[in-house]
Amino acid sequence: MKIIPLKEGNFSASKTKDFTLLTDENFDTITGIKMSVQPFLIITENDYILLDAGIGWKNEDGKSVVSEILAKENINPEQITKLLLSHLHKDHIEGAVKLTDNGYEPVFPNAEIYIQKRELDFAMENKGNPSFDFEILEKLIQLPGIVWMNEDKGQINDEISYEVVGGHTPFMQVFWIRENGETVFYGADDLPQASYLKYHLAYKSDFDGRKAMELRLQWEKEATENHWKVLLYHDLEKDIVEF
Repeated sequence: MKIIPLKEGNFSASKTKDFTLLTDENFDTITGIKMSVQPFLIITENDYILLDAGIGWKNEDGKSVVSEILAKENINPEQITKLLLSHLHKDHIEGAVKLTDNGYEPVFPNAEIYIQKRELDFAMENKGNPSFDFEILEKLIQLPGIVWMNEDKGQINDEISYEVVGGHTPFMQVFWIRENGETVFYGADDLPQASYLKYHLAYKSDFDGRKAMELRLQWEKEATENHWKVLLYHDLEKDIVEF
C-alpha cells in the first residue's frame, strides 16, 4: 500500500468559510481558523483510492495543485478508481468537479464516487449554510459513477470498510483501508489534526463535539493496539501519524 498526501496548502477559513492561502507575509496577521487542506491517495493492488477531494486550489499558473502532485508521481486523474467522500463540506468536495467549456465535468472521470445519502439530505436541509457550496454540490451529485451509501457501516470491497459515525456532521463517515497486514485510518474532520489527540476537547465547530471527542479517544486506543496509520486532513504540519 502506498500513501500519497495531496496537500493543496495551508489556509485560513473565515466565518463565512472563505479560504485564503497562508503565506509567510500574512500568517501572523490574518484572522480565521488555520488549517491545511490535504486529500490522500491510497494505492493498493486493486485500486487508486482518493480520500476526499479538497477545494480544487490552483497555483499562480492556474493549474490544479492536486493534479500537479499526481503528475509528479506519474499518476493521471483518469487512474483514480474510487473517490470516498467523508462528508460534503466545500473543502472536501470542490476538487471533484471542474468547469470546462462544456460545463462542469468530473476531475476523476473513471472514479466511482461514494457519497453517504443521509449526509446529502442533511446538506440540502441546510441551504444557506456557508460550509456547503450548493452550486458545486448540485453538479457533483449529477456526475456519472455516484455510489449512494445508506448503511451505517460495511465493506466497499475486501480492503475498504466504512462507518457512519457523526460528530463533525450528523452523518459523517470514516474509512479504513487494510492490505497485507497494514491499516490506514481516515477519521476526516472528527480527527483532522494531531493536536486533537493531545487535547481532549469537545469543539463547538462540530455538530456533536462531545461525540467526536469520544470517538477520538476510542480510535486512539484502537490505533495504538493495532498500529494504524492515521491520516490528518487539516494538520498544518503533519500528514500521517503512525501508532
